[in-house]
Amino acid sequence: MLVLHIPIWQQKASKECKKAGDEIKVEIQGSMGLEHRLNQKDIDEADLVLFVTNINVREKDRFKDKNVIIMDPGQFIGKPDESLLRAKEKGGFA
Repeated sequence: MLVLHIPIWQQKASKECKKAGDEIKVEIQGSMGLEHRLNQKDIDEADLVLFVTNINVREKDRFKDKNVIIMDPGQFIGKPDESLLRAKEKGGFA
């Protein structure tokens, strides 16, 4: 599960997750507000939540009991495959 703040990153993230065999759901938080807002069921079912953002995450309390990894957008965009692997390692899934 990802929370992003730039919509174009959704395509790159989805592609990399599919290559790795991972399921992904994306919420975008940006100047247009919240897009594709994750519902509580999706959040509850997530094994790992990745915040790829350099701005404050809105409604962060929805993720309070989850395994959350925060990642710099520059790292993620530059090397999404390595970034996802690192996030899974930090979260105990690799």
